[in-house]
Amino acid sequence: MSQAKFEKAVAIIGALPKDGPIKPTQEDQLYFYKYFKQAKFGDNTTSRPGLLDFTGKAKWDAWTEVKGTSTEEAYSKYVEKLLDILKGVDDDESKKHIAEIEAA
Repeated sequence: MSQAKFEKAVAIIGALPKDGPIKPTQEDQLYFYKYFKQAKFGDNTTSRPGLLDFTGKAKWDAWTEVKGTSTEEAYSKYVEKLLDILKGVDDDESKKHIAEIEAA
């Protein structure tokens, strides 16, 4: 999977309206988060957040879970997940986004 496809997928996710037809679940969002961080920064070397930072701990745990994943594999997992979600929605906007990713 190319970096261009990954960057296009990141841009699409960042531009999704909160009330639009494409709604990644919280689980999907954590999936995108961990592979984005792995692709951009590599293995997590930060300290685990404090006891009451539930969101921070969930993100930290998710990113740490993919330790050792290559940048290329992180690109691939991120893009493939978005394509699966878009294909499941199957509307004109989703088809447009799929075409944009495939053309990147």
